[in-house]
Amino acid sequence: MKYLLYMHGGSGNHGCEALVRTTSNLIRKIDNSNILLWSGAKDEEYKYGADKVVDTVVSEDEIYEKNPVFVSALLKHKLLKNKNAIHQAFLKSVFKDRIAISIGGDNYCYSWSAKHGSELDKTARKYCKKNVFWGCSIEEEFLTSEVIEDLKGFDLITVRESLSYEVLKKHGINAERVSDSAFLLEEKLLPLPQGFVEGNTVGINLSPMINDYESNDNLAYKNYHRLIEYIINDTDMNICLIPHVVWNITDDRKPLVMLYNEYKGTNRVVMIEDCNCEELKGYISRCRFFIGARTHATIAAYSTCVPTLVMGYSIKAKGIAKDLFGTYEGYVVPVQSLKNESDLTDKFKFIIDNENSVRNHLKEIMPEYKKKALYAGDLLQQL
Repeated sequence: MKYLLYMHGGSGNHGCEALVRTTSNLIRKIDNSNILLWSGAKDEEYKYGADKVVDTVVSEDEIYEKNPVFVSALLKHKLLKNKNAIHQAFLKSVFKDRIAISIGGDNYCYSWSAKHGSELDKTARKYCKKNVFWGCSIEEEFLTSEVIEDLKGFDLITVRESLSYEVLKKHGINAERVSDSAFLLEEKLLPLPQGFVEGNTVGINLSPMINDYESNDNLAYKNYHRLIEYIINDTDMNICLIPHVVWNITDDRKPLVMLYNEYKGTNRVVMIEDCNCEELKGYISRCRFFIGARTHATIAAYSTCVPTLVMGYSIKAKGIAKDLFGTYEGYVVPVQSLKNESDLTDKFKFIIDNENSVRNHLKEIMPEYKKKALYAGDLLQQL
């Protein structure tokens, strides 16, 4: 069978990379499949090694001169001034006769992505064998009639948390509950940098996206600032700043470098350089606690049983925490609800006070929780 992974912006978002790796592994368990990855940043796949888990990586800026579909499209473009011909030829070439899996699970978490996803899915269904929406989360406010129609057109939808599942049920959209496939990601252990004390270091991830959701100017950053002050002044733990997305348009390193420069003089704060998602998970797994904004950074922590606090900005953070702990209260700090500079620190104190029970709970439930991620592969096989 032939598969296409699409709606992938590039592995510079290491959550996206984790989905490419783990989804491909689940597909390989079905049969000796051919997997094509359509990437928005092909060079990133080679940089981080994601190209090794698929058969071929393509991007839309490539023209296949030996492909008759593209030759015909090029003639239409030149002779008939049909500027869209090459784009449509590319779409036909990647979707044709494949099981097309949209791995952009966040497509309907943000207003800017919902419309683009709907339009692309309609084109996919003209050519593909089956169309799958993989490990998604859904914000109800973006469920326009057009989006609902699009979602009902998928042959299979897998949902990674219960809150989004309830949203889909409410609107009569069939879906299957699973866990995010990134819970199955392997970890690679690189040497720890000087200052990273294994088992007594707090991993911190900060996304520039949280500034888009907070109600008060720069309050989220101020919360991280206060948190670091507390860790340095009131505990014996060190701090490791860990970026998980390094795209120019949304680069975790920008706010993290600001924090690093403020506190590097304490000799208690280190910062991890950019590396692939398996290596990042290796660092996160050796933290005592983890505080993160990026969903897949927190999944790396949860899946290695590190007590975790999430600075959340969408339904996916709440939904995953609720499924793990029965509630997201105490485990997620919604950015939109921040009122004081100490909000994040106050919630972190709860995690510290309940460290052993949180870690033991994760150890107890994680094997079964990961089976739900494997179940997504079973659904794909049935399809």
